[in-house]
Amino acid sequence: MKLHELKPSEGSRKNRKRVGRGPGGTDKTAGRGHKGQKSRSGAGKGSFFEGGRSTLISRLPKRGFNNVGTTYEIVKLSHLEATGMDVLDREALELTGLVRRKNWPVKLLSSGELTRAVTVYVDAASAAAIAAVEAAGGKVILPEVKGSDNQNDEKAG
Repeated sequence: MKLHELKPSEGSRKNRKRVGRGPGGTDKTAGRGHKGQKSRSGAGKGSFFEGGRSTLISRLPKRGFNNVGTTYEIVKLSHLEATGMDVLDREALELTGLVRRKNWPVKLLSSGELTRAVTVYVDAASAAAIAAVEAAGGKVILPEVKGSDNQNDEKAG
């Protein structure tokens, strides 16, 4: 016996039922009955449907700490050292591949060493990272918070 001569046992394989293909027992409504949600294509209630009542997850009490904070793209000092560029803004970081997600803010962290002066435009930076960049002769430029200085001056005066 050879591989190309192998065949399944008689009666062990069956053709699938092709519904909705004319008279033959499963024509017209194709075994779905008449009208209603389950007769439509793509129909179904979903795995969490509970007959119209509130789902279990919405009925359970919510407890604990749920901090939905800002998620940052992280850039380390060692990454800045490897780029070889003097001015690093959002576009430069994307070109070098250090930042991939376009909508996420960028944060500079102090992991690694920086031995040359660079100017870095980021959305946030750790205090240690700012100190390390300034110690190397560079500077970190953060965006200004809108309206925070003016409001404080008006309240004080």
